[in-house]
Amino acid sequence: MALILGLESSCDETAAAVVTSDRQVLAHCLATQDAHHRPFGGVVPEIAARAHVEVMTPLVEQALAEAGVALSDVDAIAATAGPGLIGGVMVGLVTGKALAHAVGRPLIAVNHLEGHALSPRLANPDLHFPYLLLLVSGGHCQLLLVEGVGRYRRLATTIDDAAGEAFDKTAKLLGLGFPGGPAVEQAAKAGDPRAVPLPRPLLGTKEPHFSFAGLKSAVLRARDAQIHRAEDIAASFQQAVVDCLIDRTQRAIDVADGATALVVAGGVAANQTIRAALEGLAQKNGMPFFAPPLWLCTDNAAMIGWAGAERFAAGLTDPLDVVARPRWPLDPDAEKARGAGVKA
Repeated sequence: MALILGLESSCDETAAAVVTSDRQVLAHCLATQDAHHRPFGGVVPEIAARAHVEVMTPLVEQALAEAGVALSDVDAIAATAGPGLIGGVMVGLVTGKALAHAVGRPLIAVNHLEGHALSPRLANPDLHFPYLLLLVSGGHCQLLLVEGVGRYRRLATTIDDAAGEAFDKTAKLLGLGFPGGPAVEQAAKAGDPRAVPLPRPLLGTKEPHFSFAGLKSAVLRARDAQIHRAEDIAASFQQAVVDCLIDRTQRAIDVADGATALVVAGGVAANQTIRAALEGLAQKNGMPFFAPPLWLCTDNAAMIGWAGAERFAAGLTDPLDVVARPRWPLDPDAEKARGAGVKA
């Protein structure tokens, strides 16, 4: 059994975890930055980086203490090396390098997206490769065929904004507070999802990809019309996102030969309406469905530790001069999507 120390600092969550190769999370310590960023209505990269510096070392000490192990007991140290806000990514990766060097243990530079992609296997030992993954977060919205550790085939991506970004911007436009995703979900519970006519970009098209920029603009116009309740706009927006996700995922199911299950991961996967819709889609197609527990959907170090455990078992470690990467696609050979830019 391997013991992995995982570190996460790619956005506005600082976390450290101790995870075993047989799926035990011995400790998971996390510090949020919501109070730091709430006055600005979004994450400020410079503030995030400074906050990571302040709490990363104490979190590592706390995680080791809660797990009842010493740093010298771990077999490897896994740290997020990208993609993400580069200042924050560097804090976690440099910390991981220093710890690995100090105790002579291997460093595993983990792709944050791979952490999300493999996290369902931490919670479900019966989930086997290959599986179809909807990775939906603040920075990414992709459909991937997860064929194995380090083996990902991208079937679709967003050509503009991610679904999570659209949730955050909608919350800001409607004055619902920060963080935006949970705020929109809560407001939507008191709204009518059919009250506001909003577009469903790319719905029903042959193109496999997502698009949410136009939906954000439509929310702005609906707000400025001053004829709709904020709750109705939130509910209608959420339903439009659900419709787009279901339509695009069905298209991916049709071409994902051999997929053993439909899986959702990433921060937006914590949305209960989206989870329920995807579960219904899986049942319709006769596929098992799995979504990680809510705490494992949002950014955390347990998923980084688990991705490190999977990579460690496969003999995949990294030199101490590995660089932090603000952009790091899981499938670098995927055909470039129109308008998607380098993060696709």
